[in-house]
Amino acid sequence: MASAQDAASTVTEAPPAAPYQKVSELAPLPDFIPGLGQLFVDPETLPAGPFLAYDHDGKLVSTVYMVPIEDLTPDKGFDDLVAPGGAVDHVDVHYNAGHPGVETPHAHIVLWHVSKDEEARVAQ
Repeated sequence: MASAQDAASTVTEAPPAAPYQKVSELAPLPDFIPGLGQLFVDPETLPAGPFLAYDHDGKLVSTVYMVPIEDLTPDKGFDDLVAPGGAVDHVDVHYNAGHPGVETPHAHIVLWHVSKDEEARVAQ
């Protein structure tokens, strides 16, 4: 069985290994999304993910979940969200009204693997 450290080492640089695919090839989205970066996802995990987000240099910066708002109910939990990139520095949660690939309103749950200061690597 692979350790968490082994799993993290296989996704730290873009492109990650299969089953991850470039989101811009699965949905009509830009190759790089300001604020998130270049995204890869296992299509079998859509719509929630996890999505792996990389900076312009192909370095992993975050793991993103896109959880449909309709699934955020008192009787449904989201336990043990996986962070394939390893250690999480901090977490952000943002509402999104929908976009190609995840059309329904959803929450972006961003598990940052870099510090708040390093988030600028995906700002533009």
